[in-house]
Amino acid sequence: MSSWRTRLLPPLLAIAFAVILSAIALVISGADPLQAYGTMIGQLFKGSTAVDTVNLATVYYLSGLAVAIGFQMNLFNIGVEGQYRFAAVIAAIVGGALQLPPVIHTIVILLVAIVSGALYATIPAVLKVTRGVSEVISTIMLNSIVAGIIAFLINADQFGVQTGNNIGTRVIAPSGRIPGIPLGSGTLFGFVFIAIVIGAAYWFMLNRTRFGFELKASGESSTAAAAGGVSAKKMTLIAMLLSGAVAGLVAMPELLGRDYSYGITATQMYGFTGIAVALLGRNHPGGIAFGALLWAFLDTSAVSLEQINVSKEIATIMQGVIVLSVVVAYEIVRRADLAAEQRKVGRALAGNGRKGASVAEGGAV
Repeated sequence: MSSWRTRLLPPLLAIAFAVILSAIALVISGADPLQAYGTMIGQLFKGSTAVDTVNLATVYYLSGLAVAIGFQMNLFNIGVEGQYRFAAVIAAIVGGALQLPPVIHTIVILLVAIVSGALYATIPAVLKVTRGVSEVISTIMLNSIVAGIIAFLINADQFGVQTGNNIGTRVIAPSGRIPGIPLGSGTLFGFVFIAIVIGAAYWFMLNRTRFGFELKASGESSTAAAAGGVSAKKMTLIAMLLSGAVAGLVAMPELLGRDYSYGITATQMYGFTGIAVALLGRNHPGGIAFGALLWAFLDTSAVSLEQINVSKEIATIMQGVIVLSVVVAYEIVRRADLAAEQRKVGRALAGNGRKGASVAEGGAV
């Protein structure tokens, strides 16, 4: 079940299916699919598009990792959206209020973001463990509540600072920022390397630690895990807290690498994009990185379609089709692998049967 077909074929099939369906949509609208795709790919090599793609992919990658941790425990943490927004506003308020030496200031902001994200995830985690409340319902409600919390905190009477027509938190001092790397006409977020470390830590935790084994075992079968001495409730609680902690870092690349302040109009929906990225990457850090880059590419290059009078929403169609088809593709490949394993076992049993019959005939003689 862990063959190369199970790992690589499903996302490739999903992407190919999305390209074909999008091409059909383009033809129906009177556009040339080859020209549209060529324009999108060409846009990647213009200006700062490539750097912007990697920067956006970093945010999507962190969001995908946060969702994937929950998926390992069969938890559908839709609340990544609310968790990262809550963590971002708290971290921005604390970071703007403090005056600390470089590095220490940055570390404090990151720790505040991690703890804030975990705390906001504690609510659905406790409800799930103590009352059996579905994490889907509780996190959706908390996503709505966070908008009110942010509106309250980023207020001139609280921690908001009016700058022109915009209102946001106090600007974080240079000592709390993460320097970027100038590349051509753009600047690469320094947080890219921190995201790589987080992805490596996620892989190590799952594949090289006892906790990772227990997490995956509990996700596969809580009953079997309980028989082995693993508490499903404990693993649920820890998984939700870890997911929330990673979610708390989602907005940090932009906050510490570009904006330095968090406002009412800050970009949203990163948490929901993380769900699609985690699905596309099959919860594997390498796969999630690929999914994040693909999603970011479609987002940043979509605007180029307007140059050839094609609606940029075609990129949204591709993203939607990818999400729908990736699930179908994984199921098709899974069933193909299962059928292959069954045929293999059948041939082995038939071979043993013939061998046993030959031995019996020899003994009779």
